[in-house]
Amino acid sequence: MVVVMVDSKVTMEHGAGGEIMEELLRDVILKTLTLKSAGGIGLDALDDGATIPLGDKHVVITIDGHTVKPLFFPGGDIGRLAVSGTANDLAVMGAKPVALANSMIIGDGLEMEILKKVLKSMDETAKEVPVPIVTGDTKVVEEPIEMFVITAGIGTTEHPVSDAGAGVGDLVLVSGTIGDHGIALMSHREGISFETELESDVAPIWDVVKAVADAIGWENIHAMKDPTRAGLSNALNEIAAKSNVGMLISETAVPVRPEVRAASEMLGISPYDVANEGKVVMVVAREYGEEALEAMKGTEKGRNAAIIGRVTGDYRGKVILETGIGGKRFLEPPAGDPVPRIC
Repeated sequence: MVVVMVDSKVTMEHGAGGEIMEELLRDVILKTLTLKSAGGIGLDALDDGATIPLGDKHVVITIDGHTVKPLFFPGGDIGRLAVSGTANDLAVMGAKPVALANSMIIGDGLEMEILKKVLKSMDETAKEVPVPIVTGDTKVVEEPIEMFVITAGIGTTEHPVSDAGAGVGDLVLVSGTIGDHGIALMSHREGISFETELESDVAPIWDVVKAVADAIGWENIHAMKDPTRAGLSNALNEIAAKSNVGMLISETAVPVRPEVRAASEMLGISPYDVANEGKVVMVVAREYGEEALEAMKGTEKGRNAAIIGRVTGDYRGKVILETGIGGKRFLEPPAGDPVPRIC
């Protein structure tokens, strides 16, 4: 599917991940900004962060805005989301999180207890990474918003990992069940309940990434991405397109919780297309696939990890899904995440 930007105004779809957002980034933002690199991976790469060479190391920098609605949801809140999201963007670039900055835009009239609760959640999550919050900024506005949180982060690495390094023969792993965050939020908004409450997976994943790197070496991790807005399908398609490779993914190998699958069917939303906030998609050298999987499973957040497919030389830039009944179809990137204000 080709999306042609004809909008004269910015719409919600432009911020929802997927192909429509890709058009905004490529045709408006990248064409307008001119200085886009500090000598390493820069803005043109549209990766999860940028790298700045510094001696024998690289500084990695990233920034994220968080507008999730509601502020508190099953399994998390905007504070935990903000810290996890930024720390995870550093992690999938191969960088150990070193420090975060926190900017809050607060609506006039927000209950002080809500602000304190969000800040406490941020503090607890930062300790979980661990990473300090070292600076910040606060604004209060009269517009009818509750709270937006913008977090920036820096990390360091000797071996930056991009989302464009997958090679033919590599194996594709995901660190756990998919669709948890997006489906939990949508079910909560729609008032859909199950015997087992759906909860967001929002969590920092540096420990999962580091465990794999310690087990197989950074040089054998060829590509990574956290499948946030527009979900697993968008993350896989980005890696395939940027690496100029194909991917063959086994539908039966992709872990999905039964309650998430049931809610997805009720809502008419694919779990492949909605955000995850505590997972990593990792592409590793084939000979290290089982070691990488074992390392992931050895962590609390990676216990449901799986090898879900392999990188091929066929249909370069595309992802093929092998269905449970033996058929094959293209796994297309969605136009955007079907759940608004997801992160």
